[in-house]
Amino acid sequence: MAMRIPEDVIENVRSSVNIADVVGQYVQLKKSGKNLFGLCPFHEEKTPSFSVNEEKQIFHCFSCGRGGNVFKFLMELNNISFPEAVLQVADDANITIADEYKQTESSPVNSEFGQLIGLYEDAAKLYHHVLMNTQVGEEALDYLHKRGLDDDTINTFDIGFAPAEGLLKPFFEERHVDYQTLRSSGLFIENQDGQLRDRFSNRVMFTIRNASGKVIAFSGRLLHKDPDAPKYLNSPETKIFHKSDTLFNFDLARREIRKADAVILFEGFMDVIAAYSAGVKNGIASMGTSLTTDQIGILQRVTNTLYVSYDGDDAGQNATHRALSLISGQSNMDLGVVQMPEGLDPDEYLRKYDAEHFRAVYEGAKETPVGFALRYLARGRNLDNQSDQLTYLNEVLKIVAGVHSPVEQDLYLNQLVDRFGVDKASLKEQLADIRQTQTSTVVPGEQPATPLPSTPTPVKQLVREPAHLDRIERAERLLLHRMLIDQSVWLHVTANQDFHFVHDQYQTLFLMAQGFKQTHADVQIAAFLDYVNDDELQHTLIDITEQPNVDRDDMTDVNDCMHIIMNQAPIEEQIRQKNIAMIEAKRLNNHDLQNQLTLELVNLYKQKQAMKNA
Repeated sequence: MAMRIPEDVIENVRSSVNIADVVGQYVQLKKSGKNLFGLCPFHEEKTPSFSVNEEKQIFHCFSCGRGGNVFKFLMELNNISFPEAVLQVADDANITIADEYKQTESSPVNSEFGQLIGLYEDAAKLYHHVLMNTQVGEEALDYLHKRGLDDDTINTFDIGFAPAEGLLKPFFEERHVDYQTLRSSGLFIENQDGQLRDRFSNRVMFTIRNASGKVIAFSGRLLHKDPDAPKYLNSPETKIFHKSDTLFNFDLARREIRKADAVILFEGFMDVIAAYSAGVKNGIASMGTSLTTDQIGILQRVTNTLYVSYDGDDAGQNATHRALSLISGQSNMDLGVVQMPEGLDPDEYLRKYDAEHFRAVYEGAKETPVGFALRYLARGRNLDNQSDQLTYLNEVLKIVAGVHSPVEQDLYLNQLVDRFGVDKASLKEQLADIRQTQTSTVVPGEQPATPLPSTPTPVKQLVREPAHLDRIERAERLLLHRMLIDQSVWLHVTANQDFHFVHDQYQTLFLMAQGFKQTHADVQIAAFLDYVNDDELQHTLIDITEQPNVDRDDMTDVNDCMHIIMNQAPIEEQIRQKNIAMIEAKRLNNHDLQNQLTLELVNLYKQKQAMKNA
């Protein structure tokens, strides 16, 4: 059992990193005022409401309400424990932590999630060992070498081999892994009698990792053709693997994507791996035939530009067309297409030529969605035939009409003039007619012929309604904020031994801050958040610290707040209690009590008014 990580070690890790650098690996942040803003990684949104405050080293989403320090961010994003978050930050920052403090993935603190991660990590190591170091894996290793992968690339992607005879079941049984855990892992198939057998057999194993680099699934490719088995077999969905929000190679590509401010969407795992080995390292692949809304959201948070690089055959071109249509309708990213020459797929092109030629394609052979559409619509048509020419030109002009840039529009018109020898003035006239007749109404069931720029569909946000705060609670929040950021205010307030906050959450934070200050010279919000260790109180603390700092030398506002809390609040509470008693007196038809309560309420309201006027 790992020892608890000491607070000084935690503080050293936290203070050694900038939260913006960590969050920036997952969210594309842009400066606005004092804070950085981006699209929230915890819910779908099109307008940035996610904020990072570098001065306070905290994040906060104004829509869904999540907030905290760098550890809380990773805990929420990757569903990991606090010790794991500390270790992840330390690892990324190259900070050494003693082995006795390191938390294992399968420890009880991580429950079923951590246990499943541990199983998949161990399975990946076993598959990889079989491929690289055993006779039974030689054929699979030879196959990968012939596909152009060297050992370094195979090691980087943890590629392995699952032999025909099952290895995982006896491997985990020897380690006394619980049957129900194995059953729910997705690594096995359960027979009718309840017996488990390995899901993957005689397959080259591609390891699927989450954004943090943890193994969560596999995709196994048959080593030998089998008409009764699929060429690729993927892990089923589990507690740790959801294919709709998983992107192959995103863990390795993320930093390269941010560096290039562009991501390349490949069709298959081998294309991604081949590109990576050739030096094109910002490539990813989806877990299905097309990107999902979740996957598009993940990519949009880290880059402004996406290039589709699918196979050059008819199926690949059709998939490119679908991908552009889908992504343009669900994101604001700039889109483009990288088409391999000779109709080859990326993996084939690299094997036929070399890495230098491969990189050259991705550096220069980029086309716009409209440029792709012009080429895509020409497929299957005899453009020497006048009828096909007219049909093609009419479809193409409908697309060009959706281009907002006059310069870009003129470029496409010139291409049509050069290709077909038509009069440019005639094209412009027809283009004007099309633009005039085009409306935003879509005929039910009709699909656009090509991807067009479109207005993103509004995404329903998980908006947290702002709480209505009365005068007393506003005073409590302001005062507690001043106390936490200014030691002189803290000493001024605590010098009054009769002072306490009215509402429990603020009094609790006040008492916790007292305990925290016994071992800390000042209250740094990022560090105090770990000390609080309660989600609701953390949210309250984040809300309080979002208030603007008040730059005052005197205690006028502090005294005003204390007066409201210590004097007005008790009167407010008395009025509330008297009103409750009045309702009960009326119910009992007790006129004498009603008269008495009325007089008491009048006096209380007079006192309240006097305080306001004071």
